[in-house]
Amino acid sequence: MAHFRSPESGVFIKNAVFVTAGTLFLILGIAGIFLPLLPATPFLLLASACYLRGSERLHRWLLSHGKLGAYIRAFEEGKGIPRRAKIVTLAMLWTSMSVSIWWVAHPWVQAALLAIALAVTVWIARMPTARRLR
Repeated sequence: MAHFRSPESGVFIKNAVFVTAGTLFLILGIAGIFLPLLPATPFLLLASACYLRGSERLHRWLLSHGKLGAYIRAFEEGKGIPRRAKIVTLAMLWTSMSVSIWWVAHPWVQAALLAIALAVTVWIARMPTARRLR
């Protein structure tokens, strides 16, 4: 017999937050497929991570989806992310970080933003580049 989790329980709230965030990231990921400057893969990976923590059913659905699941499975299987996703992600990262660094007046915040951008760039560059996803 399945146990009912009341809305007052912390687990219910945690799951609801993860499912809501996952759905938002999924919408952004789908939009990223059609919009050239919005990267799809990072948002789909975030949606998968949120669904994994919030709803096993939604996570399985996402992984088994005919089009969207290929991106996530390639990453989880160590095949990497597509070259276009890497390029767009890095271009968006450096554009947003450059604007942020320019607007921030504190040198220590600027240095922290630069360090974060460099670390993320190295992490993405070291990821395997996926061949054409099917």
